[in-house]
Amino acid sequence: MLSKSQLIAAGFAVFEATKLHRLVEPWTRGQGAILMFHHVRPWVEHAFAPNRLLEITPDFLDAVLTRVSALGFDIVSLDEALSRIGDPAARPFIALTFDDGYKDFAIHALPVLERHNAPFTLYVTTGYADRSARLWWVELEEAIRALPSIDVIAGDRHFIATTESAEQKAQAFEALYGLLRGGPEEVLLDTVAELARLANIDARDLVENLCLDWSGLEQIAKHPLATIGVHTLTHPMLAKHDISLVHYELAESRRLLEEKLGQEVGHLAYPVGDPTSAGPREFALASELRFTSAVTTRPGMIFPEHDRYRMALPRLSINGMWQKLEMVEVLLSGAPFALWNRGRHVSAA
Repeated sequence: MLSKSQLIAAGFAVFEATKLHRLVEPWTRGQGAILMFHHVRPWVEHAFAPNRLLEITPDFLDAVLTRVSALGFDIVSLDEALSRIGDPAARPFIALTFDDGYKDFAIHALPVLERHNAPFTLYVTTGYADRSARLWWVELEEAIRALPSIDVIAGDRHFIATTESAEQKAQAFEALYGLLRGGPEEVLLDTVAELARLANIDARDLVENLCLDWSGLEQIAKHPLATIGVHTLTHPMLAKHDISLVHYELAESRRLLEEKLGQEVGHLAYPVGDPTSAGPREFALASELRFTSAVTTRPGMIFPEHDRYRMALPRLSINGMWQKLEMVEVLLSGAPFALWNRGRHVSAA
């Protein structure tokens, strides 16, 4: 049986070989897209790199921005993108968004964006800025990297795996990640914390090493190309929690950003952002809190119909596993999402 990555590669290969995406593009491209990035940094080769999909190189970011412009898209701020939704006379647009608030954004991504004069939105998890939240997926990676075996209780499951080779580590990460993501977030956090303890991994040190502090965020917030957005206090999968906690995560993180940075903050990105993490309840609350927009990680292009669904906007992930411009061109045609979403322009259920 083919793995998910092999299926994706096969799908892209079909589009590249047949050029079918170019034929259907007039019907599938919509008005534009919101692109999603996480880490931007030079690649350091690792045999075990399960979070590779969350990072691209600065050179690839530069190439993507060049190709986007060559394909006829304007790179615009998120506010400008929103103003074009539903306008039949508007030019095609791309809005650039970066999640979490990593140090490598300032070091490696920002110079590329400046060369292209490309506006961007940086969605900030305030708990990373003040070192009170956890990068649990990094903790999990580093713990498995360090441990020769795993023997841990995950909720009502006993998970055992040998993790001596890179292949064994990759298999264990995939299995344990899938098990934990499907259950309560408290179990996920407790299980990862136990593995980190066994591996002598300090969760706070990981955040300190990877994430911008308030001083760094203040400098970026002053940049003329910048828009700062909300990405909650602690990066929870909101749909797994009661509504009072969700309200607090959204409202308090917004309040902190506005207080610390001295500017209004109107845009939101739901952490994780898939249907198991943000759904109609979260979309309604974002509207109630009067956010200007809210983005998911549901894949898709932006169509005029999204004018009525500004709290559930799709994004396209520029995935570190697929750093090929041909794949970016296929994505921006919208053809894969016409198939993925079965022809629907809006996915907000």
